[in-house]
Amino acid sequence: MLIVFVDIRGIVHRGFVPPGQSVNQEFYLEVLRRLRQNVRRKHPVLWRSGDWFLHHDNAPAHTSLCVTRYLAPLGWTVVPHPPYSPDLVPCDLFLFPTIKKTLKGKRFATVEEVKTASQNTLKNIKLQQFQRCFTQ
Repeated sequence: MLIVFVDIRGIVHRGFVPPGQSVNQEFYLEVLRRLRQNVRRKHPVLWRSGDWFLHHDNAPAHTSLCVTRYLAPLGWTVVPHPPYSPDLVPCDLFLFPTIKKTLKGKRFATVEEVKTASQNTLKNIKLQQFQRCFTQ
């Protein structure tokens, strides 16, 4: 499973869930910690101003009490996600369909080949495509 955080400037954080790992609240907290470091590194102005918005869906790991407690002191605004609204998620609307379209019809011998191809696809998405996605 691929976890990706994006903004209008492109990929902020990405990673793969290790085989056999459940995306539970503890795992998601570690993902958020790595995301936080990437925001600090890639968007220092947003980091300093605190003008950062996080939008994730209503998965139990995302809405758990420990995740809420972790995010509260950071000052990040968490954008609420209405139930049954996949049309509001840039990853569902734009990112994952782009990856699927690129990889469609290709055969891979190993999971590592899929990961490499997915990451190459992400790297090849142009800034203008992210901007168009967010403005739409």
